[in-house]
Amino acid sequence: MAEELSEHLGYDKGDVSGHGSGNSRNGVSFKRVHTDTGIVELDVGRDRAGTFEPQIVPKRSTRLAGFDERIIALYARGMTVRDVQAHLREIYGVEVSHDLISKVTDGVMDEMQAWRTRPLDEVYPIIFIDALVIKVRDNKVANRSCCLAVGVDIDGRKDLLGVTLIEVVDSSVG
Repeated sequence: MAEELSEHLGYDKGDVSGHGSGNSRNGVSFKRVHTDTGIVELDVGRDRAGTFEPQIVPKRSTRLAGFDERIIALYARGMTVRDVQAHLREIYGVEVSHDLISKVTDGVMDEMQAWRTRPLDEVYPIIFIDALVIKVRDNKVANRSCCLAVGVDIDGRKDLLGVTLIEVVDSSVG
């Protein structure tokens, strides 16, 4: 949000080009917003003219939509809990605890377990099996195949039956 204010004012914090510009930074106000997993406190920058309208967390909003999804997306890209915490601090100016990030990611693990143990139909007349090659970080970044099995039930609805990561074997080596 600090970057949003810099964009609005036309100069970065501490930049001498902002002196005498007619509008300047005027401290921060504190704001509490609710996320799916708890309350987060933000520092929202202000300008002297009162014309700054933040886009990430708009004025008068009390709910931060999609916050948990952002944490999950960062974590899914291979970032550690500390990396996610640092990223949220840099981008949003939000100090998020390790516990909150763990709580969000653990919630996904619970959903994944529920998905794994869900009941499936007894018959799928059509089954598609395909694979995607994706990059996975496990001590190092490596290409892995993600095999997908999709079943089409009698009513024509698609159901993801399974996902499996397998090692990509490089046939050019050897």
